[in-house]
Amino acid sequence: MSSDLLAAVRLVAVGSSNPVKIGATRAVITRVAPAARVEGVSVSSTVRDQPWGDDETIRGARSRAAAARQAIAADLGVGIEGGVVEDADGLRTCAWAVVVGSEDREGRGGSLAMPLPPVVADLVRGGLELGHAMDEVAGTQNVKQAQGAVGLLTLGLIDRQRAYEALITYALAPFLVPEYWVGTGARAAPAGFARRAP
Repeated sequence: MSSDLLAAVRLVAVGSSNPVKIGATRAVITRVAPAARVEGVSVSSTVRDQPWGDDETIRGARSRAAAARQAIAADLGVGIEGGVVEDADGLRTCAWAVVVGSEDREGRGGSLAMPLPPVVADLVRGGLELGHAMDEVAGTQNVKQAQGAVGLLTLGLIDRQRAYEALITYALAPFLVPEYWVGTGARAAPAGFARRAP
C-alpha cells in the first residue's frame, strides 16, 4: 500500500513522548511510508490536561501535530488527544488524531467512544485525568502509557495503541487519496492528481 503523496515522507513528528502514541503512529506509517522515521516530540496540547468535548480534544490534537512538525521540520506532524464527553447517558471517552503536512494539508480522525463506569466518571468530574482515575480504581500505575482505559475496560480485547492506530489511519485519508479532496471547499491537491469524473 502506498500513496504518491506519502512516498517522499522521510520524517514524521508525533506531538508526544508517550510510547503508546509513538508506537501507534509508527505502526501505521511503516505501512504507507516505509522509509519514514517516526520521532516523538514533547509539545504542549494548548488545552486542559483533561479535554472535555470533541472540539477541545480536536484542538489539542491539532496543536500537538502542528507544534511537533515545526519543532523538528518534519514532513508530517501527528497529534493524538484523548478526551471525555458528557452526554445523556453519562461520561464517555473520545479520542482524535490530526495529521498535518505541507501546504495546509490536514486530516482528522476520531472515535473511541466508550462509556465510563460511574465510579471513574465521578473521579474525572472531580478533576482527575482519565488515566489517573483508572489507576486509582484499578490499582494500576501509569495506565495511559500502557493499555489505557480502553484496555482495562475491555479486558484487553483492544488496547490504547490499536485504538489509536485506527484514528491515525482515518486522519491520513487526505494524504492517501488526495484526489478526492480536490474541488469546491477542499484544499488543493498536488500536481498530477486529477478529479475523477462522476
